Amino acid sequence: MNRVTIDLQGLRHNIRVIRSWMKKHEATWTIVTKALCGHTDTLRALQLLGIRSMGDSRLANLQAIEKIIPDFESWYLRVADMSSVRDVVGLADVSLNSEIEVINSLNEQARQLNKTHRIIIMIELGDLREGILPGSLIKFYETVFDLSNIEVIGIGANLGCLAGAVPNIDQFTQLALYRELLELKFQRRMQLISAGSSAVIPMLLEGKLPKAINHFRIGEAIFLGTDIVNGGTLPELRDDAIILEAEIAEIKEKGLVPLSETISMTPFELDQAHEDFSPGQRGYRALVSVGQLDTEINGLTPVDSGYHIAGASSDVTVVNIGDEPGGLEVGDTIRFRPNYAALLRLMSGKYIGKEVTPSLDKLKNLPESELLEVEPAIEAVTEDNAK
Repeated sequence: MNRVTIDLQGLRHNIRVIRSWMKKHEATWTIVTKALCGHTDTLRALQLLGIRSMGDSRLANLQAIEKIIPDFESWYLRVADMSSVRDVVGLADVSLNSEIEVINSLNEQARQLNKTHRIIIMIELGDLREGILPGSLIKFYETVFDLSNIEVIGIGANLGCLAGAVPNIDQFTQLALYRELLELKFQRRMQLISAGSSAVIPMLLEGKLPKAINHFRIGEAIFLGTDIVNGGTLPELRDDAIILEAEIAEIKEKGLVPLSETISMTPFELDQAHEDFSPGQRGYRALVSVGQLDTEINGLTPVDSGYHIAGASSDVTVVNIGDEPGGLEVGDTIRFRPNYAALLRLMSGKYIGKEVTPSLDKLKNLPESELLEVEPAIEAVTEDNAK
């Protein structure tokens, strides 16, 4: 059986460690759940662990969370388009925005629904993704601050998400200065600078991140423990909370070098480390019934460091397992660690099973002292306003 296993103890460990980092930095944070693709059991587990602030980039996923967790703070993390503003206002407490026409429409929808919709204004700082240009800040804010049903609770940025540029201290210092400029100009407090992500954690741990960056949106580090900047795994985090188990459909000793001329006729290119084999060299190969249709094979790493992916088609993946089968038989499974791209494909696909362990019933019996309590960021904003 092919399945993704989600180790709730591993997730709980990573959340607890990251929560301690957030507390030390005096920051609030939101767990980014988009990699879960609305997986019901994992979302229920997060609820049982005391998670109360979640963000997603798919409205369908926010709707799924709302059905499971009626009392949670919801963040919509993809800039809204005009056709989705009604659903954004209906499903999300906070959204990230960069277009005045969309914000005007959000305001009108919020007015019709008799709600106040909170927004973070995104600023472009070099990643070339969403965000208004810094030179447009004053004019932009002159408009949004006066909308009747929109509350601007802060500014934000996405760094290290698209262009691959490593976030730096100058970018975060700019954000802090922009907030000061806007507060002085308009005499309004903006409580949050939402610019923290998994890519920013190394800077946080090195003590280089300005205190002004006080809201984080964290996903990959929780689920995979990834150090996006330096490679490997972040200190203290686990990289085995989510594992792909792929069933062996065939295992045989075979030649490791093709017998005929090879050309680039396969539609699937692999970036796996090249293995040097001599003509006529033989070894054991396992064929597992997971392929490019199921996930990003380039994003899989066998848990056993002695195994190496040799290639993959749409339906199967071939793994070199060494000079001996090592006790493996047809029907056994080979375990892989997915990277973020592979995880997204696995969780969104319909062909691979997903299973949480241990059972949710065990989490239900956790004493209150064991709950993680990731508190809503909006509560922190409200408390700050009351001071």
